[in-house]
This record gives sequence, structure tokens and C-alpha cells, in this order.
Amino acid sequence: MLCPAKVNLYLRVVGRRPDGYHEVVTVMQPLTLADELTVGRGGADISLDCSHPEVPSGEDNLVWRAVREFQAETGAKGGVRLSLRKRIPVAAGLGGGSSDAAGALLALNELAGKPLNQAALHRLASRLGADVPFFLSRGPAVGRGIGTELQALTLPSYWYVLLNPGNPLSTRWVYENLDLNHLPGPPAAEAWDPEHPETWVRNDLGTVVLQRFPELSSALAGLGESGARCQGVSGSGPTLFGLFAGQEAARQAGLKVRRTFPGWLAVARGLTGPEPEADWENHVWTI
Repeated sequence: MLCPAKVNLYLRVVGRRPDGYHEVVTVMQPLTLADELTVGRGGADISLDCSHPEVPSGEDNLVWRAVREFQAETGAKGGVRLSLRKRIPVAAGLGGGSSDAAGALLALNELAGKPLNQAALHRLASRLGADVPFFLSRGPAVGRGIGTELQALTLPSYWYVLLNPGNPLSTRWVYENLDLNHLPGPPAAEAWDPEHPETWVRNDLGTVVLQRFPELSSALAGLGESGARCQGVSGSGPTLFGLFAGQEAARQAGLKVRRTFPGWLAVARGLTGPEPEADWENHVWTI
């Protein structure tokens, strides 16, 4: 199973809740950049093998927790074997861990004969993390509340150049360092014109990320100079993205940016809905 990354094209922080979570309005776009998860039955308990040496393989891993939550919810018995090939950078604002957890839920539900409907899967995913429910589908969506209240959104199949400096960044740290009193005001209306993303792409967390890694400001500017229609920080960072109308424009921009950017760089396409995996699994390049 392919577990796609995402970019946050829009992320406005509305305020802080009494439980410590933040209320947000966000537009999330899944990408052809994806981890690969294999799920099967076997063994006495949960076993997780991961290609990334820094990813935990026990109960600290969100995929491992997803299996436990599914078993508790459905009463499923027996061991589960998981193999995870990581392609999405870790702690990068691209939602890799959340996507892997959602993929585990979908795979387990399929193996068990689909005992959980979509609403039940959403409830289970929400207990695992704010981004996990989004990855139960394969198209862009608007998220509200803590991000779990989802509404499907139609966007063109834009292409994205992704830049990551290789420095993991904690989502919790970013929110703790966000000054709610100095955020830009809300737009006149929450409208996301699909043909003109440059009029609404925004991320309230971007300032915190760029203060932490000021060297990324030049990389962000470089995306604009390379022809991006708009550019920004994804999620809690530190990954940057540039949005392009087509594949060749994105690849050429990636080659240009690579001359000065030393970190991880990839080009990927935005997913627009329930496409067969065979149609998009190779629509990504690392440069």
C-alpha cells in the first residue's frame, strides 16, 4: 500500500483550545510522494520492520499504535507483520507518520473483511492524530477544528517542488513558539480559487519555521525565482514547497534550485481523488 505525503497549501491558526490543541483552518493536498507499507497476518504480536534507522519499531511508532487501536476497536486477534519503506522525510511537515497510520488502518480493515465503515475509521483515526483522518482518502480537503473536520475540495493536479534541509522539526515546538497575538488577520472570505492558488496560499506557522531556520528564506525565494506560481512552508515545516502548473516546469525548477540547495529535493504531483496506485506511484523524482 502506498501512503502519500501531503502539503498544507493553507494553514490559518484560529486560536488555542483549553485542552492545549489549536483550532485551525487548513487546505491539505496529498502527493504522489509516498511511503510503502506492507501489512500481513502472522506471528504472536505486532512486528514492524522499517527502512529508516531512526524510526521506532515499537509502541512509539504511530503505525504500531494504529494496529493496537484497530484490534481494540474490532476485537481482532493474532499477530500482525508490517514492513515500512520510508520515502517521506521524517518530522518534515509532510504527514508521513500520519499517512502510514492511516494506511495501516485501511489495510487491516480490508484484511478483516471491512468491519469498520468510513465513519468508524474516521473516529479511530482521529484518536491517533489530527492529520490521520485526512489520509483515509486520496484527494485534497479543507480541515477545520484540530484538522479532523474534513470537507473535500477540488483542485487541479498541480506539481510541487519539495525542499527539506534534513533537520527534523517538532510540531509541538513550532506551536509552542507561535505568537497568537501577532498573526495576520483572517482573509475577507475563506475561498480557495482552484485556478489561482497564488491568491490564497498561506501558512501562519511559516514565520516560526523561518525564524528557526533563517537560511531557508533564500531557498523559498529561489522557488519563486524558478517560476513557482506560489511557494510556502508545509505544515509545521521545515519542508518548503513551490507550486507549478505542469510537470516539466516543476522538473526544470527543481534542477535549477538544486544548484544552490544542498538538502533533500523532490518533485511530485498532487493527487486529485481515488486514482489507482499504478497510475501515480512513479510520478515523483528526487534530484
